[in-house]
Amino acid sequence: MKIGALKESFEGEARVAVTPSSAAHLRKLGHEVYVEAGAGVRAGFSDTAYEAAGVTVEPNAAALIGDVDVVVKVRPPNEGELRQMRRGQVLISHFWPAQNPDLLELAREQGVTAIAMDMVPRISRAQKMDALSSMANIAGYRAVIEAANNFGRFFTGQVTAAGKVPPAKVLVVGAGVAGLAAIGAAVSLGAQVYAFDVRPEVAEQIESMGAEFVYLDFQDQVQDGAATGGYAAPSSPEFREKQLEKFRELAPEMDIVITTALIPGRDAPKLWTADMVEAMKTGSVIVDLAAERGGNCDLTVPDERIVTENGVVIIGYTDFPSRMGAQASELYGNNIRHMLSDLTPGKDGVIVQNMEDDVIRGSTVAFDGDVTWPPPPPRIAAIAAAKPKEKPRELTPEERRDKEIAEFRAQTRSQVTLLGVGAVLMLLVGLFAPASFLSHFIVFVLAVFVGFQVIWNVSHSLHTPLMAITNAISSIIIVGALLQIGSGGWLVVLLAALSVLMAGVNIFGGFLVTRRMLAMFQKS
Repeated sequence: MKIGALKESFEGEARVAVTPSSAAHLRKLGHEVYVEAGAGVRAGFSDTAYEAAGVTVEPNAAALIGDVDVVVKVRPPNEGELRQMRRGQVLISHFWPAQNPDLLELAREQGVTAIAMDMVPRISRAQKMDALSSMANIAGYRAVIEAANNFGRFFTGQVTAAGKVPPAKVLVVGAGVAGLAAIGAAVSLGAQVYAFDVRPEVAEQIESMGAEFVYLDFQDQVQDGAATGGYAAPSSPEFREKQLEKFRELAPEMDIVITTALIPGRDAPKLWTADMVEAMKTGSVIVDLAAERGGNCDLTVPDERIVTENGVVIIGYTDFPSRMGAQASELYGNNIRHMLSDLTPGKDGVIVQNMEDDVIRGSTVAFDGDVTWPPPPPRIAAIAAAKPKEKPRELTPEERRDKEIAEFRAQTRSQVTLLGVGAVLMLLVGLFAPASFLSHFIVFVLAVFVGFQVIWNVSHSLHTPLMAITNAISSIIIVGALLQIGSGGWLVVLLAALSVLMAGVNIFGGFLVTRRMLAMFQKS
């Protein structure tokens, strides 16, 4: 079939739904690819680049819509574009059906099959088509870049001959895709990063990235993790009050605040109030990624950068992905081509609208003259993050003492048992084995004991468990060999020396390998 990418009509939009590289993949599926003239210019893709990739360039939107079977876009279509489409054509773009009921009804009237990229169900199989996540990833990264551009200091701390520069303190509110991307970018720039989310199970993700999770002293409510669709669930009023109280405490300390709290289809919750902005230092920066839905900050003005009376910069841009048009287009183009790959199961250029498929059914908002939104819940539900394990109850001093006594007695019993078994074995060996063997056996037992005590009890933070075992064996060999070196026989001395050499190489080589392994996880 013929796939055509329209030039975005939204003012300032730089993204395009098909790039030269994604067009090559679409052609491998058996499709012919078209693009409107100038569609990729703002993203850095010239018409010549498309033609070199085998894409046909159409002069205008009307010509493209009239020629193709599938129209792909980034933003929702406007009324004029939708009215030009004919019955049976497929439209793939963001659609936001909850916010655009009139547009949805027009798609039904036109008989257009509308597939909304913003409605891709959040299940494992659909991650490659999840345009919301790919765009949120870019938005989170770009938010940090915008903050750095408006912040008057370094992100990283420095000590120079000219003076000391403290690291910037960054607070990221919301640890979804955008929040985690912002955390990663800010940490990589050397900032001291704090992050908050209503889902306590994301604390490990935050801390693994080098940020500090902001905990609340709130025991009356256990947050239930992710709501349907993988987004954070709305919080109770009591939890919200504790949350705002914590933010008021942090506001005077933070240099940069990046807010990402947003659930599609709902107004953005107000998390950073006017009094918090007043408490911030002059020169501080707030980047509100929820500005398009009203903003998480009371003072955010959508699509504008403002400076408050106390010198706080508030950035309310709504086009963060578009500000990185080339990268955003590549990622979105990959989302589109993966969607078309599922729609073309035979890889023969034939679109199959399989409404039994969870991903296709969940994404389709209009089909065959009917509105199919909202979709039924997917049969394979999104896997919510595991609830955090309850912390064990702290023991009283008496309980701790009793536990230590019980552990000591158990350890003593096991040691006495081992000694008894060892004594019986030594007795049996002494009764039946020759005297020369018994002396060597005693040396072997001592080597085992010394090697075990010296190596086995070394903390695994210094070497891996496997390395501990190999080092213990090597130590047994070395101790035994050292005892044999002075025996007098030249063959025994030679073999003992070779044993020491090889076991030493094994031990020191093992530590060198372990050192290199640990260095892989250290920050440069």
